[in-house]
Amino acid sequence: MENRNQPLAEVCGHLITDNSASAKAARVDRLCPYGNTVARCTKVNKDNPLAACSLYYEGATVIICPVRFRESGIVYKNAAKFFFPKAARFESLREISLVDAGGKEAGNIDVVLAALDENNHIIDFGALEIQAVYITGNIQDPFDAYISNPNAGVTFNWLGQKKYPHPDWLSSTRKRLAPQLLYKGGILKSWNKKSAIALDKHLFSTMPRFPEVDESKADMAWFLYDLVLNEEGHYDLKLARTVYTEFEPTLKILTEAPPGNVDEFLKQLEITRARRAKTLKKKNDKRNLTT
Repeated sequence: MENRNQPLAEVCGHLITDNSASAKAARVDRLCPYGNTVARCTKVNKDNPLAACSLYYEGATVIICPVRFRESGIVYKNAAKFFFPKAARFESLREISLVDAGGKEAGNIDVVLAALDENNHIIDFGALEIQAVYITGNIQDPFDAYISNPNAGVTFNWLGQKKYPHPDWLSSTRKRLAPQLLYKGGILKSWNKKSAIALDKHLFSTMPRFPEVDESKADMAWFLYDLVLNEEGHYDLKLARTVYTEFEPTLKILTEAPPGNVDEFLKQLEITRARRAKTLKKKNDKRNLTT
C-alpha cells in the first residue's frame, strides 16, 4: 500500500506503509538490501544515514539513491550485453580511478565491467555510470519525522510543509552527469571503449533529445529504469527503455545550453545596474547623515 501524502516512497528498501517483520528490522538497523559496501545504509552519514531510496513526485516514483540501482544486478547484466559478445563472462569492479595523460585524476568510474577469458584474465572492459536524482528542498525532516514513528506509515502526512522535497533535475544532469561523462567519457572514447549510463527514466525525460543510432554504431547506451510496484507490495527495478547514441554529438547537446534572447539579457543587466546604483546611493546618503 502506498502513501503519497508525503515524499518518501521507499525507506530501507520497503514502502513506508510496510510493517512486516523484515521492514521493521530494516528500519531499526537502517539496513540496505541492494548490495551497499556494508550491510547498513551509509547515505549522507554512516552513523545516522538518510535511508531513503526513492521519492514520490507528481505521480512518479523517482530513484534518489545510486545503490538502489543494484537490485538483482540487472544494471550490470544489461550493460554487459552492450559491452561484450553474447554469453561473455565478466566481473564488476566499483569506483575505479581514471587518470589522464598527465597523471591527473579525471574522476572515478562508478563501475567497470571487465570481460574475462578462460584463464580469468581481463580481455576487455566497459564503463558504467549510475546516476540517481538529486533532491532540492528538505528530505531530512520528513525522514526523521517518519523514522521516529514508522508505525504511522499509512497516515503519515507531510503535505504543505516548508521546503517540500522534489527532484532537482538540472543538478542531476548538467551539474553532475555531464561533467562526469565529458572528462571520463573522452578518455574512454579515445581508447575505443563503450560507456553505459543507468538512470531513472523520469530524469532522462527532462534531458535534451539525443540523436539515436543503431546499437551496432553506438559507443554510449542509456539504460532507463523505472520502479514498478509488484503484487507483494514492493517496488521492482525494471528496464523501461534503452537509448543508443554516439559520444560526440551526445555530449555536444548535453553540455551546450540553448541560447536565450540577448535583448532580455541586456534588460537584466540594466535592472541589475539600476539596483546597484540605488544601493550605493542609500549607503552614501546614510554616510552623509552620520558625518
